[in-house]
Amino acid sequence: MSITYVHLSDIHFGQEKGAAVVINNDAKERLIEDAAEQVLRHAGGGAKGLIVTGDIAFAGKSEEYAVAAKWLDRLARAVRCPPTAVKMVPGNHDIDRDRLSAGCTHLIDEILSGGEAKLDAFLANDDDCKTLYNRFVGYEPFALGYDCPLHPAGGIASDSREELAPGRAIRFFGLNSALICSKRKDEEGKLILGAAQRVLPSDPGVELVVLCHHPLHCLQDSVDARKYVRGRARVFISGHEHNPSLQIEAVEDGCDLLMLASGATVPPKVENGYTYTYNLLTFDWCSKEDKLSVEVVPRAWNDDKKRFEADDVRLGGHKPRNLLASPNFRRGPVPPAGGQPEPAAQPVPAALRPEQGSGGELLADRVAKADREPPNNAPVDAMSDTFQLVLLKFFRDLTAAQRLKVLIDLDALPDDWNEELTLMMERNLIEDLVKDGRLGDLDSSIERNRH
Repeated sequence: MSITYVHLSDIHFGQEKGAAVVINNDAKERLIEDAAEQVLRHAGGGAKGLIVTGDIAFAGKSEEYAVAAKWLDRLARAVRCPPTAVKMVPGNHDIDRDRLSAGCTHLIDEILSGGEAKLDAFLANDDDCKTLYNRFVGYEPFALGYDCPLHPAGGIASDSREELAPGRAIRFFGLNSALICSKRKDEEGKLILGAAQRVLPSDPGVELVVLCHHPLHCLQDSVDARKYVRGRARVFISGHEHNPSLQIEAVEDGCDLLMLASGATVPPKVENGYTYTYNLLTFDWCSKEDKLSVEVVPRAWNDDKKRFEADDVRLGGHKPRNLLASPNFRRGPVPPAGGQPEPAAQPVPAALRPEQGSGGELLADRVAKADREPPNNAPVDAMSDTFQLVLLKFFRDLTAAQRLKVLIDLDALPDDWNEELTLMMERNLIEDLVKDGRLGDLDSSIERNRH
């Protein structure tokens, strides 16, 4: 089963000043129209979702994400996907640089000079972690609403799986390459992913699609990160440089890697070769060759005609449809005579394992450890479309004060609760409400408090 995504990057909501507001808004309107037409042509029934590889905002401010939310909702409706079906990672413009205190700047300088060992040391300290992540104060609730939580201890930013056929799936990994971005121009080769992000898994029947704002050459640990990407991922998608390109690397016999560099959906200036761009990405399983099929349809702004058109120049001579030799597919279950593989035995999601369950576990103990165990594997009853929409409204559309009022109204917190309430704790608390059969109450309370 093929699945299609509208791929955006570097939208920079909030960068516009003066006449640029009108010009950029017009281009974004035309993008919605063009994407609707292209999805109808290439995907028929509609897109699976949207992918945004960073720099959603320009200055990481909550008001910028509020504007982005309305536009993404309209785009989702136009391409006929749920408003919740958005995969995203943060970019350097998604940090609020006004939150860079002297202490935070000192931490970052120490990491830049001391490398991964310093990063690990600071990530192991709760207070230092809070100092680093405080710069994502606007981005974090916005992304959590889309179920793309930032791992609060330097781990994978987001993780989701999509089935292409029985026993053949792709797994999207979102990386946070902006963790140590600072006020200064982030120098090439200075950023760090860290081992908790770059050590990618390898599972039979599952090929990885890695989303990362910065290209690999921007990282201190680029050599090791590149080894993991080349050996374990099938697609690597980056943004940041505003210069679209596509390359297919033959890693070894029977193993390919597609490297896709995004253009800027809304670049700072439309000049010198930079223009408004977006992509349509369609993933499918080629049963005949047991390969991952990736169709890339790039769209770019024609400034003379003031509209989006096909952009074949930046494909680098590649045809839109690319068949990638896929070693993990070959390690999966053998396809039967009919051409469809038998389902592989799937690991039990972490949220369903006995040690992760809530039975007999005190609420205080459960929320206390939530900071270091973000719920990338949510309970089954929390994966319904209704819950995803409630999650979006709760984190994306409510202020911190409104979210707290909802939790208090529903008696989600003990009367004597006196601890700091983090986003991950809030997520666990609303999951508890859902488990108790109170999804309707939660939705009603959100609606009462959001107006």
